[in-house]
Amino acid sequence: MRASGTFTVKSFVPADVAVPQEVTTAVPVGVATIDKHFEGEISGRSTTLFTAAYDQDRSIGTYVAMESFEGTVGGRSGTFNFAHAATTTGDTSRLGEYFVIVPAGSTGELTGITGTGGIAVDEDGTHRIWFEYEIPQA
Repeated sequence: MRASGTFTVKSFVPADVAVPQEVTTAVPVGVATIDKHFEGEISGRSTTLFTAAYDQDRSIGTYVAMESFEGTVGGRSGTFNFAHAATTTGDTSRLGEYFVIVPAGSTGELTGITGTGGIAVDEDGTHRIWFEYEIPQA
């Protein structure tokens, strides 16, 4: 099955993380928490732990995110986790994209959900998300 939607970032809060040994590279590394709200066939909200090595001036870097989602997918409600990562190159392209629904972490009508998906940002700034997923029959 496939479900899609749009989302908005309601908050992006940098987090202070103590690193035992600092290593200085040409691109700073940071951690943040994000609150997102979803609309469409995917509706609800998520909280995200977001890590990135990113040069904001050139829009170049790589991120890794772990999200905890609560809401509905294709009309079924519940919770689950999903992880995603990508590299941006300063233009609209994304490389090395990774997106997976975490197995065994789901609840409610979404119990047992598995699959993949993706995220894209339109030229007008609209953030899109989709899941290619399966849910076992009860």
